[in-house]
Amino acid sequence: MSLSITSGSVSTPVVNSAGKSKAEKAAQDFEAVLLGSLLENLQKTFAGTSEEGPAGSSSYARMGTQALAAAMSAHGGLGIARLILQQWRQSKVPEVT
Repeated sequence: MSLSITSGSVSTPVVNSAGKSKAEKAAQDFEAVLLGSLLENLQKTFAGTSEEGPAGSSSYARMGTQALAAAMSAHGGLGIARLILQQWRQSKVPEVT
C-alpha cells in the first residue's frame, strides 16, 4: 500500500456509492464491531448459554447479533462513530486515497 501526502494540500474525501467517505464507513464499521461485542456479551449474560440447543443455533445467534450491531451503527448507534469522525476532522489528517 502506498501513501502519498502532498504538503499544503488535503485531498478531497473519497466517497462511495452510498455517499459516505472512507473515513465515515471505517468509523461506522468500528462502532458496529464494538456494539457487536457488547451485545454478544449481554446476550450471554442475560439469555445464558445452552449447549442443548439445535446444531448451529449459536452461529445463527452470533449472525443475528452482528446484524443488529451493524443496523444500530448505521442509524447512529451510541454516537461513537460520530465522535471518531469529529476527532479525526479536528486533527486534520488527510484522507487516504
